[in-house]
Amino acid sequence: MTEKADYKYRLKDELNKKGRFAPGHRLCAGCGAGVAVNAVLRALEEEDRAVVSNATSCLEVSTFIYPDTAYEDSYIHSAFENAAAMTGGVETAYRVLKKRGKIDENFKFICFGGDGGTYDIGLQSLSGAMERGHDMVYVCYDNEAYMNTGIQRSSATPRFADATTTPVGSESYGKKQNKKDLTAIVAAHGVPYAAQTTMLGNFRDIHEKARRAIYTEGPCFLNVLAPCPRGWRYEMEDLAEICQLAVDTCVWPLYEVVDGEWRLTYEPRNKRPVSDFLERQGRFAHMFRPGNEWMIEEAQQYVDEKWEKLLARCK
Repeated sequence: MTEKADYKYRLKDELNKKGRFAPGHRLCAGCGAGVAVNAVLRALEEEDRAVVSNATSCLEVSTFIYPDTAYEDSYIHSAFENAAAMTGGVETAYRVLKKRGKIDENFKFICFGGDGGTYDIGLQSLSGAMERGHDMVYVCYDNEAYMNTGIQRSSATPRFADATTTPVGSESYGKKQNKKDLTAIVAAHGVPYAAQTTMLGNFRDIHEKARRAIYTEGPCFLNVLAPCPRGWRYEMEDLAEICQLAVDTCVWPLYEVVDGEWRLTYEPRNKRPVSDFLERQGRFAHMFRPGNEWMIEEAQQYVDEKWEKLLARCK
């Protein structure tokens, strides 16, 4: 890692930094994507510059209207399927120009994509960039569906969720498949750093993981749970609580994989039932109707099994 060895996180110091993600964008109130982007970019050292790239997504259409963006750093909009490949190409060009003495400044390369452009459409591009070893950070803001185009299911959508392409009705109970474990898939590429995080409390977890990813040489990956008030159907002021419930129920465990070593970064003192997380969202309302108790039981069983496997990996 190239970051300062004596660095210590202080919320006040980070908030006093000049923001790199400007207000006035068009993201929905209560959206987790903007909070995630702001937190990640605050992890940059003030003297470092960044090239931010963005796959087509809610984030892109809400923060970029040519020729203006919400980013203080250089910004590139890519297609849905090639954000990681494009970022890797720019990073390669930078290394060549720096070697030739044509660039003096230090640049970091950060790519943002939603779960549709990461878990699904852009998976081949992400896998290739991770395998080739580009010095970049790919950040997935995971809102668990294709929210920008109408809340269609993705492979990040949890089982039983009500989406427009997995509607709840007399012949359907929502999505039939469990969520893809993308963080584990990326970690299996042998990257130096991969982690899961979300927006909690004083933002320490997301900040420290973002900083580690940015200042670790090589391809790094952050998977950030970023709830969507429209798709998940919660009140906008409940964003932080929804994230906390996801973590405390172990639906979205917080961990990191450093050079192949799995480390748990948060363990709930009292693991809460999955129903506490599900009942706060309209997309799971049908699970609480009489006769559908089996859905909650199976969701709990799935989370428990995944949690025990994670604990074993983290030893």
